[in-house]
Amino acid sequence: MKQLKVAVLGGGSWGTTVASLVARNTDVIIWARDPDTVTEINAEQTNSKYLPGAKLNSGLTATNDIGEAVAGADIIVMGIPSQNFRNVLQEVTKHIRAWVPVISLTKGLEAGTQLRMTEIIQQELPGHPVGVLTGPNLAREIMAGQAAASVIAMEDEIIVKELQEVFKSGLFRVYTNTDVIGCELGGVLKNIIAIAVGMGDGQGAGDNTRAALITRGLSEITRLGTAMGGKAETFSGLAGMGDMIATCTSSQSRNRHVGIELGKGRSMEDIIEEMTMVAEGAKSAPAVMALAAKHGVEMPIAEDVSRVLAGDATASRAFRGLLRVVAGAESEPG
Repeated sequence: MKQLKVAVLGGGSWGTTVASLVARNTDVIIWARDPDTVTEINAEQTNSKYLPGAKLNSGLTATNDIGEAVAGADIIVMGIPSQNFRNVLQEVTKHIRAWVPVISLTKGLEAGTQLRMTEIIQQELPGHPVGVLTGPNLAREIMAGQAAASVIAMEDEIIVKELQEVFKSGLFRVYTNTDVIGCELGGVLKNIIAIAVGMGDGQGAGDNTRAALITRGLSEITRLGTAMGGKAETFSGLAGMGDMIATCTSSQSRNRHVGIELGKGRSMEDIIEEMTMVAEGAKSAPAVMALAAKHGVEMPIAEDVSRVLAGDATASRAFRGLLRVVAGAESEPG
């Protein structure tokens, strides 16, 4: 493989993990806002704030100068939270070379516009190939050397196969897909279901309840995803079911953690205040419900989660409502 230069923007847990993985294959520079994070990565090959105890690849370098990161890059990887995504992209436009692919790691929607991250890239960087890397990828497990699988999705079959070689590394297996919409929405929508599962776990629900919520939740996200142009089979793969299972069952899941704390009766303000990382499901819920209304899709689980997040219902009341809902045919909403 030709030695490519990759710029990863965002020094959080997943951006740092992807940068460290890719550094096994090619030249990588990571951009982070926090000067202390940059200094630590360069001096110690660690990022203790987001990946405590993990050792990063020794070939990885860091900078807090976005121009330095972007100007010479052959591939840009965006590990930026959804609500800051556009602002960072606008900085990227000042330095990026023509035709450089831009890959999103972010599982969220932009508030107000309800746009996916690849749609924002297309708006801000027209003409650049866009894609998404997504799947059941818990950063700390991957940094600990445990096996994992992901999906790189782009419409261009030739470019996506080239990028597959960039991202795959050892026990980190990367599959290709051309369904960008489905893969991206799977990563976004499962976060809200994970909050619902967490709400149940926080109130002592059992494994049967969790399995029911995951299964019915998958049905909800598939309905909306296909209505928006995604392929149904994508939601039964790594970007859909796979990511859903990991996010709804892992103690490392930020969105499940939010749900658990809501289930215990805590307020969103208190929960967010003590978290160092963003729970994208909490940010994206209003946009998801707006899209469901726009496309005429019923999403009762997501709707109840959204009401709790907005402060219009308590987690205990919403959860009891979900359990009381009248069951129709399995193919129907509810």
